[in-house]
Amino acid sequence: MLPSALGAAAGVSAGGVIAAGSRGPTLVPWPAKVRTAFPIVVGGLTCSAVALPVGLGTAVVAAAIGRGRWPVKSVAAVVGMVGVGVVAGVVGRRLVEQKLTPNGRDLDPAYAQPPLNNLVSGSAESAVTMAELGREGARFVGSVTGADDIREVTGLEPVAEPVRVFIGVDAAATVEQRVALAMSELRRTGAFDRSNLLIQAPAGTGFANSTPVDILEILTRGDSASVVVGYGLLPSFLSLGKVAIAAQTQKLLLESIRNELATRNKRPRLLLYGESLGAKVQEAAVPAGPIDLDYYNIAAALWVGTPGGKVADGFHALCSQESITVDRPEEIPAVLPATRPRVWFLEHDGDPVVRFRPALISTRPAWLPLDGTRGRNIPESMTWRPGITYFQSFVDTMFATNVKPGDFQSLGHDYRADLGAVTTAAYDLPADSVTAARLEGHLRVLETAKAELIAQTDKGAQ
Repeated sequence: MLPSALGAAAGVSAGGVIAAGSRGPTLVPWPAKVRTAFPIVVGGLTCSAVALPVGLGTAVVAAAIGRGRWPVKSVAAVVGMVGVGVVAGVVGRRLVEQKLTPNGRDLDPAYAQPPLNNLVSGSAESAVTMAELGREGARFVGSVTGADDIREVTGLEPVAEPVRVFIGVDAAATVEQRVALAMSELRRTGAFDRSNLLIQAPAGTGFANSTPVDILEILTRGDSASVVVGYGLLPSFLSLGKVAIAAQTQKLLLESIRNELATRNKRPRLLLYGESLGAKVQEAAVPAGPIDLDYYNIAAALWVGTPGGKVADGFHALCSQESITVDRPEEIPAVLPATRPRVWFLEHDGDPVVRFRPALISTRPAWLPLDGTRGRNIPESMTWRPGITYFQSFVDTMFATNVKPGDFQSLGHDYRADLGAVTTAAYDLPADSVTAARLEGHLRVLETAKAELIAQTDKGAQ
């Protein structure tokens, strides 16, 4: 039998079996076309995955014993074909990166002008220009809360003006230079004189979630500062290779802040925040867990939707003695222990980003036990199937966040509905039930207003 025929026969058989078993419930809703195409695509991929090595392996053996057929008449031809494939993959990735990178530099017209507020980066007194902030940085500093926001939620007068520092990846050529710029901005704005300093690790695009910062600024009545240092402009799925340099950035920033505070009598509470890839990055910057948190004098850390895997599991275990993991605000104990948890993990039971990992290919995960018990938003009829569950969860990650501005959800990788209560608890912020209710409503107002500004930009570009 020809190598190609042998490979095709094996591939079609395996692909047919996988396709037949690939229909079933998933963690998050998929578009109808995707759900219809999924069995065909998975079956096709399986067919190719089996057919190619079987056919190619047979061809190589034939070539090695002098019975090769065109185009694989020799082992050298095989090496050449593989080399062409590798080069094509590298070139393709670079083309995608070159296409996406400029998007992170394009400023929304609504956020393109330097802020009049000198307590944020990009203002007239700042060493960082608007162009160096990038799109996400400009949105972040342009969304700082004001006195009216504080009064609306707390019913009290502000005690200070909040500080927001953002250093984009284009602001300097090296990690050291970007961190030095951040420290200069923190000193310039008087950030170290605030009672709270939040250090946030951004996502791959530079996106820094304003919501937890809004909460901190409002509930501390402006007595807070926040700092973000970027490391890239690409989406998180293309930024996984930058986790090391991103963690190095966070580590150097933490070290610099520690050294700065050692010379001061008054020191702010240091708070950490990371979401999605930002959480993975910040956890990588403090790999010893509580030991590192002690070293940097961290009062509290909130990590949201951390991508799953062995590293994340190990970090959870490392922090287990002083951490709490919740799926939603209702899981926060009514009475916390006298020694409050310092580390807070907010992770939805049904978040594909948290649940996805390579081990799903061959190992039943704890969240899909044989007895049928399920966490929130994990379908009761969902079962683990070797290989298939891995592909399902991978596709789930692509549709894990379906955001409608102002319509906060607690589903998949969307944590907006949880952040008000969980951030308040994690950072031990003052808020009675009335204030908490007003905060929830106001966070939705803030997000909707921001989305409307961005939407105006999008309409103008059409």
